[in-house]
Amino acid sequence: MTVKSKWYVYTKRADFNGIAEKFGISPIVARILRNRDIITEEGISLFLNGTLDDLYDETLMPDMLKAADVVYTAVKERKHIRIVGDYDIDGVCSTYILQDALTRIGAFTDHRIPDRIKDGYGININIVNEAASDGVELILTCDNGIAAIDEMKAAARLGIKAVITDHHSVRPGENGRDILPEALAVVDVKRQGSLYPTTECCGAVTAWKLIRQVYRLAGRCDTEWLRYLDFAAIATVGDIMKLTGENRIIVREGLKYINAAFSPDESNNSSVYSSGAAAELNGGTQNTGLKTLIYELGLSDKKIDAYHIGFIIGPCINAGGRLESAEAALQLFLSDDPVEASGLAHHLRCLNAERKDLTEKGAAEGIAAAEKKYSDDRVLVVYLEDLHESLAGIVAGRIKEHTGKPCFCITKGMDGLKGSGRSIESYDMFAGLCTADHLLTRYGGHKMAAGLSLPEENLSQFRKFINEHSGLTDDDLIKKIWIDVPVPLSYLDYGLIARINALAPFGNGFEKPLFADKNLYVSSVRVLGKTHNALKVILRDSYGNHFDGIMFGEAERIAAEITEKMINILYVPVINSFRGRKSIQIEIKDYFLQGQ
Repeated sequence: MTVKSKWYVYTKRADFNGIAEKFGISPIVARILRNRDIITEEGISLFLNGTLDDLYDETLMPDMLKAADVVYTAVKERKHIRIVGDYDIDGVCSTYILQDALTRIGAFTDHRIPDRIKDGYGININIVNEAASDGVELILTCDNGIAAIDEMKAAARLGIKAVITDHHSVRPGENGRDILPEALAVVDVKRQGSLYPTTECCGAVTAWKLIRQVYRLAGRCDTEWLRYLDFAAIATVGDIMKLTGENRIIVREGLKYINAAFSPDESNNSSVYSSGAAAELNGGTQNTGLKTLIYELGLSDKKIDAYHIGFIIGPCINAGGRLESAEAALQLFLSDDPVEASGLAHHLRCLNAERKDLTEKGAAEGIAAAEKKYSDDRVLVVYLEDLHESLAGIVAGRIKEHTGKPCFCITKGMDGLKGSGRSIESYDMFAGLCTADHLLTRYGGHKMAAGLSLPEENLSQFRKFINEHSGLTDDDLIKKIWIDVPVPLSYLDYGLIARINALAPFGNGFEKPLFADKNLYVSSVRVLGKTHNALKVILRDSYGNHFDGIMFGEAERIAAEITEKMINILYVPVINSFRGRKSIQIEIKDYFLQGQ
């Protein structure tokens, strides 16, 4: 199955030459910023020159000051605080930040990360009862809790106070108002009435901002909280937050902080920091476990960017929570012992290799089921009984990418069915689950990703209901691809590519700029890779110039289709380094044959 796509060229207008002159950038870069609605002088300046001093004021988050006061009072009074996190990358980073930061100011604190299989997502009644048995006096959640209505009522009945920090969507009541858990403070930027400038704030950043306020109450240096910038950045990328506004600053400066531990040049680049922050961040990340993991993955000689976080480091952090326990990753980051850290990092790398193999098998089965059984459905509900339930989200994403349709991947759990979903821009997955809540046991998430549990007997009815109420049209399922600028391949040079790369980090909400060219002849094709998922091509333009290109996907099918044909392409220009030699290469993102 090939995902249908339509190409559109951005036609947003602005004085590109004037913007370029004012900010010292090229007109093409000015156009790229305009295409992403970065248009005001303030917005352009923040994008190009923003520093940690420009982060948003966390006191604008709902209940932030109240939460900080409750937590710091519990610290002072040596109350037993239990941090309840989540088993994914955002939950692990959130839990680490709170656990380490509160311990540093003398808190009596421990943590509990739910087991993906036994507990499911978020805090549950068993965790609440366990806390009561252990004499916990304050539950502090991170990256979960906003949907824990019954659980927080139970905690209150048991005399346990609670502070919720989360970033997931809030369930609306019949009157349209937020349904909030019973707690002394509920910090979530998606709450109604939030004054925070963005709702794109991951759980770890929410926890990190709470620590800033707690540290202020504790009289700590106002830059000490920045020692956790690396984990705020990792979680922001790993939880696929939009890389705009303060998220962009957090990731860009967090990457510098990480890289400075391996490159002395990075540690001297403190111009983006305030004077106090520069001292706090000098020398790079101080976390033994993170540095050890980077060495284990063979990345210590690389300049780590958002790609490395999203596709190499992040999956290893997630692997423990998927196949065993998220405690492995958390203990890695809490460890100051190089020997212990080395063992944990190696274990996570091995788990991730196992996870990759299981994912490939599950994705192949899921795609086959989607094509054979549910090709007429606009929302896919694919049941894979033998799939490890921790892989449901990854497999749902792979099915979505292959079919272009939102997908829920359902597996058999210990108590009924469990599943995860990944969506497309035109379908709000969380809203869809809200309409089907009468068929579900539990659910949560946001527009683009969600989790759910349901009785086995409701599966067919859920599939039917979610499709009948999807509101999707055939046009919604056509992937819309926006071209930044049509740029002939012959116009490319190292200077232009360097100016484009300077816009990094790239990711959700600020993808790599996409260019287009047409009337290209495919003169040579070669399939690469053990799994035949890459394609090396040589393109020739109408002037006889030749260009190297690379494509990823179903290489053998694509090769048969394009060899010695004329094609139009969407592409990203990259600088390829091989054995000390550099060359310009074209990464082809999409194509169509001329005449189609």
